[in-house]
Amino acid sequence: MHPSPRITVEVPVLNVGSGPSDYAELGSYVDALRRQQGLHLTLLHIGILADFAQDIADWTKGITAAEAAARATVAWLEGLPVLAGFSARAERLVLLGGGRVSGLEVEVPVQVRDYQVCLVRGLHELLDELLVDNVDDFILSSRALGFRYPRWTPHIAVGRPWTKDRGPWEIRPLAVEFGESRIRNRQFLPDFGTPGHAEG
Repeated sequence: MHPSPRITVEVPVLNVGSGPSDYAELGSYVDALRRQQGLHLTLLHIGILADFAQDIADWTKGITAAEAAARATVAWLEGLPVLAGFSARAERLVLLGGGRVSGLEVEVPVQVRDYQVCLVRGLHELLDELLVDNVDDFILSSRALGFRYPRWTPHIAVGRPWTKDRGPWEIRPLAVEFGESRIRNRQFLPDFGTPGHAEG
């Protein structure tokens, strides 16, 4: 069976710095620098929908069926408000994923942090509705969600670190422009007959 795509709520990177050379400079810190096109900042990671739904079914011992969990999750995702595009700033590189990934740590405006908090709060409410008890424990233990840290660090994964050093590394400050929020791999969400939600 081919792997299913991961579902996230994210904002796409539209521009880094004042030109392509600004982003290319990061190659002196990062191995296998990713193409600027396709970079994004993740606001909430749901993971593979079927795995997330099965995690809920397992946690509730079948009281909430996996299909019902998937249906409710898709309806929740489709109903999320859209965060408008914004400008931010990055001044250092940090290590992510246990040291396997280099990321630009991004200083985001307060409305972006507020939106991310609302996403987490909404996830809590969704799980409550799906009869998940001890929601915080579930979130930390769900393999699909993959939460490893209690605090959200806004970042853009840009490549692999050159060294084993843990960093962080100060860089020349970069302005970063982001587009509207979107659901990554939205086209792969199953159609349960719920009304669509325009992203603007």
